[in-house]
Amino acid sequence: MYCVTNKDSPHLNKTPYNLAAVGRNHFSKNYLRCDNKDNIFYKEKNYSELTFHYWYWKNMLSFNKSEWIGFCQRRRFWIKKESVGQRINVKNLNDHLLTHIPDNIGDIESIICESISVTGSKRSKIFKRGWRNIIKNPSIFFNRKKHNILLHFDMYHGYGNLNKAINVLNDEDREEFRNFVNVNNIFNPHIMFISKHEVLDKWFKSLFPWLERCEKVFGFNDLLGYDKTRLYAYLAERYLSFWFKKYTKYLEQPWITIET
Repeated sequence: MYCVTNKDSPHLNKTPYNLAAVGRNHFSKNYLRCDNKDNIFYKEKNYSELTFHYWYWKNMLSFNKSEWIGFCQRRRFWIKKESVGQRINVKNLNDHLLTHIPDNIGDIESIICESISVTGSKRSKIFKRGWRNIIKNPSIFFNRKKHNILLHFDMYHGYGNLNKAINVLNDEDREEFRNFVNVNNIFNPHIMFISKHEVLDKWFKSLFPWLERCEKVFGFNDLLGYDKTRLYAYLAERYLSFWFKKYTKYLEQPWITIET
């Protein structure tokens, strides 16, 4: 398991996870860096943890058929199912971390985060951020069942940006993914997943060429502010929910956010 972080955080040093550094902060020697060999380190500002994912794919993937590889983040961690509902903090985190694949996993090929809903936005927020969507479909203002992944992305990461990105997705997935974001109101967040090497390779072979095509649409210079700076990571987050569900036998696993 690799915990990807943009800060050297003392509480992470005590976990059993491998630590992976992104960003330009100072890190101690026990952090694996991704600014060497075949890398996209210069894109870190807009790609975030994907910077390390790319580095791992290009420099460490070994196609060990029996080994599971997983990724989490500095503030978000996989936890055991029996830990759900318990009070978890940095002091007892190690007692609850997922460190082994469950014995009864069967023919499961991947593990992704338990889903979150996008239907909780207040009407005032929808009116402020989603007014262009309301003009197209006034019913979304009154009916929460009309709130979908596309509306949520339009509101928080730039109106029309997800559709523009989908337009340059590969032919096999383009319209299926477009339908996915239009009919679903939940997705599996945080670009966290666990799988074997072969699945990782297929995922990255689909993801990174798509994001490179997206760069020709959005570039980097105009990606400003919290909503858009990490646009490529936000796109990957939505695509992950679709891709792993379409191409793998998956299991959803509990996770937790710990603010430090």
